[in-house]
Amino acid sequence: MSERDNPLRPLLGTLVDTKDLADDIKLFQIELNGDRFEYQPGQFAFVSAFGVGEAPFGLASVSSRTPALEFAINRIGTVTSALHGLERGAVVGVRGPLGNAFPLDEMQGKNVVVLGGGIGGAPLRPVIHTILDNRPDYGHLDILWAARSPSLLVFTDEYDDWRSAPDTELHLTVDKGDSDWTGNVGLITGLLEKAAPSPEDAVAIICGPPIMIKFTVLTLQKLGFTAEQMIMTLEAKMKCGIGKCGRCNLGEKFVCLDGPVFSYAQVSHFLESFV
Repeated sequence: MSERDNPLRPLLGTLVDTKDLADDIKLFQIELNGDRFEYQPGQFAFVSAFGVGEAPFGLASVSSRTPALEFAINRIGTVTSALHGLERGAVVGVRGPLGNAFPLDEMQGKNVVVLGGGIGGAPLRPVIHTILDNRPDYGHLDILWAARSPSLLVFTDEYDDWRSAPDTELHLTVDKGDSDWTGNVGLITGLLEKAAPSPEDAVAIICGPPIMIKFTVLTLQKLGFTAEQMIMTLEAKMKCGIGKCGRCNLGEKFVCLDGPVFSYAQVSHFLESFV
């Protein structure tokens, strides 16, 4: 096996820019140093801070919009803190793309409900961008976006574009508002009940904390969505990303290989282990 074919060897890239998204959350823009990297919405990659380690992150970009690979990274540990400390021009490693993708081709012609909780909205951003960039190919788009507080809402600079897109509605909520917040206060499940999207010819896509996924699924079921109509992307502890270390097993499945995108029908018996 050559070094280039080694799935555990990262490609070298340059950190070309960062942008503050929310408290302790930054959008990292990385351009690879001459290597090709073809990916689809829903896939993920490991990003390396050399000398410290690597961690997996969902890709938050679409290649049709930017040559850079974009990752929303929350500073919560050793690797993420090291990445947050890097300056523009720093050399980083990117290992991927890994995992499967959202079935966007199968979703064409259908109404789409996107439900993002906190930084869990990052892997859903490419879905939103793909639909908005190919608007005639999809039905009505409902975006339900939630966070614990207003300061943790991500991609706020894009909300006006989302709201103004044809046949698209943006619904926002926070668990607890501040003195400037005038929007909805409450859990995303309550927001979902208010929006009450029809399950007819529709698909719902979910990403967020496991407990949010669990109760969002229950609410969607009350609205009439079937297990096959609910698609989610799951997070898991991973070391290898290629199904060798066994840390991300979900019954007989591996999140890194068989996911991270699953229909609820595929994982309903195992979702409890993620809560």
